[in-house]
Amino acid sequence: MSRLTLPPSQDIAREGAFRLWGDVAEPVALTVADLRGGWAQHRAAVTFDCATAGPQHHVFSGPLLREVVSLARPGFDPARRKERSRYLLAVSGGDGHHTVLSWAEVDPDFGDAPVLLATRMDGVDLDAAGTQLVIPTDRCGARYVSAVTGIWVGTCAP
Repeated sequence: MSRLTLPPSQDIAREGAFRLWGDVAEPVALTVADLRGGWAQHRAAVTFDCATAGPQHHVFSGPLLREVVSLARPGFDPARRKERSRYLLAVSGGDGHHTVLSWAEVDPDFGDAPVLLATRMDGVDLDAAGTQLVIPTDRCGARYVSAVTGIWVGTCAP
């Protein structure tokens, strides 16, 4: 089982890059530009409540989280549903904000939530600001993570 400590051998010197690592066959570092060029871009018009700023309305675009994570080849057998449902995704942001999702939330056989790794917000590229985790199905903005620095994939201890 992988731990939530960042591997020191991973170099994310590229501006705005984040690590995708953990129980995966191919850990990788990706930038907003990588996300924009490597996957289909999906659009989500969202409204969520922010505890400090009230209701927020934005339009985000970017690839689906599950498609990006699949690039690293998570350590589960894709044909085994129960095995997939044990996996977690822990997302960290540049401001120290963290959140956890289950793979089952984003898996098309389970929750099929259209969670994005946004490359644009309100028509503006996020290259300088960094990737943003967007969970369109959430009414509260607490799981939105700005300036994503890492996505860990793994299971919890039994």
